[in-house]
Amino acid sequence: MISIKTPEVIASMKEGGSRLGTILQTLLALSRPGVSLIYIEEEAQKAIAQAGGVPSFPTVEHYQYATCLCVNDEVVHGLPRPYVLQNGDVFTIDIGMIYEGYHVDTASTIIIGTDKGNDAKAKERFVHIGEETLRKAIAVAKPGNRIGHISSVIQTEIEQAGYHVVKDLTGHGVGKVLHEEPMIPEYLHGSLERTPLITSGMTLAIEVIYAMGKGSIVYAGDDGWTLVSRDASLTATFEHSIAITESETVVLTKSKN
Repeated sequence: MISIKTPEVIASMKEGGSRLGTILQTLLALSRPGVSLIYIEEEAQKAIAQAGGVPSFPTVEHYQYATCLCVNDEVVHGLPRPYVLQNGDVFTIDIGMIYEGYHVDTASTIIIGTDKGNDAKAKERFVHIGEETLRKAIAVAKPGNRIGHISSVIQTEIEQAGYHVVKDLTGHGVGKVLHEEPMIPEYLHGSLERTPLITSGMTLAIEVIYAMGKGSIVYAGDDGWTLVSRDASLTATFEHSIAITESETVVLTKSKN
């Protein structure tokens, strides 16, 4: 069942989302060479509490952190740890928050530092494509379209740029629980007409998850969480929580700043 939200709930999620968006931008600004992932996690915990929220991710069984922090070939679910960020790292912060009983979820990828090395332009293009793809995917998330329209845009934009989506991972509905129906694949699987219809009142977490290489993923080590690209290629994730209304598509996790 797809949960349909009232205007009052959407207004609450928009407030929580804008607070979370501001938190994400603050954490990204803190992410510099010499800063540890543990420090980013600690600051995230403080900022969520100050915003009147509760971290979403510990609602997932056995997960205890406010963030998922991924570096270079790490795709999703990277655990905060003592690793210190280096110049040129491709770094993703994924963060969720419960505000007034509803989850919001967002993520972004940046390149750490100013001296990014000989492959700086390739990395910058890689990250830029993901950010633009998310914007285009949100643009087709409107009443009358289908979830497949979102998936198709993500796949087309990423593949035309010469990269690959991670087919094993998806975006999702978001609301009373962190992961609701519908799932939003990174590619169009089967007939577009068989994918769920987008209607007013839906709240979705659209994710663009992709790799510079082939997009196949494996678990790293034995922590049971961190997924990496099988070919060790760079990866990135961009995510916004959105709400579908009759008149517009609202980006819930847009920063106030």
